[in-house]
Amino acid sequence: MDNEAKLILVPTPIGNLQDITLRAVEVLKTADIILAEDTRVSSKLLKHLEIDKKLLAHHKFNEHKTTGSIVSKIEQGNTVALISDAGTPAISDPGFLLVRACVEKNVKVECLPGATALIPALAVSGLPTDKFVFEGFLPQKKGRQTRLKILAEEPRTIVLYESPYRLVKALGQFAEFFGPERKACVCRELSKMFEEVKRGTVIELQEYYTEHPPKGEIVIVVEGKND
Repeated sequence: MDNEAKLILVPTPIGNLQDITLRAVEVLKTADIILAEDTRVSSKLLKHLEIDKKLLAHHKFNEHKTTGSIVSKIEQGNTVALISDAGTPAISDPGFLLVRACVEKNVKVECLPGATALIPALAVSGLPTDKFVFEGFLPQKKGRQTRLKILAEEPRTIVLYESPYRLVKALGQFAEFFGPERKACVCRELSKMFEEVKRGTVIELQEYYTEHPPKGEIVIVVEGKND
């Protein structure tokens, strides 16, 4: 690893700790500062990796206040590693504001390849993978129906994150806006012990999860509109 000060986005496992890469471990061992979304969660990972280093909190509630000081630390010669609770920072997780601030200040930014939930879900869905759109989390209230109307016309495969508590509602809305026969795949707890992948129409999946209330992290992959 070179000695140039920089920001490095470090993906962390979404469930299975063996998914950490050798390069990620090296970066975490050698970084001057490690920023974590939740220091309690990330301290468990560092303990597993036998890395004894203090973590600084960087999350959605403080990132507007801390971003400037972090950029200054890098400009002063520090290499900063950013990790989220699981997956790749800045992808439906804190990180974008810090990356943008670094870019504006001509501070070097790197992102290691590694764990993320959306790509494995897309790959196992059985739906077209050549073109897709990632929506992250849909708006919970304001703007949700407008977004669903737009997505109803989307020809590419759609990948979304959803809370297990809103999954049944979301599948019902997909049936309403996209049509009940639209194909989909629900991936739950990817890479973990109770990983589950269910495929079917959105109405079939809604019925299944009404009878089997889900737990854990959810990724939904939905077929795009066919002409």
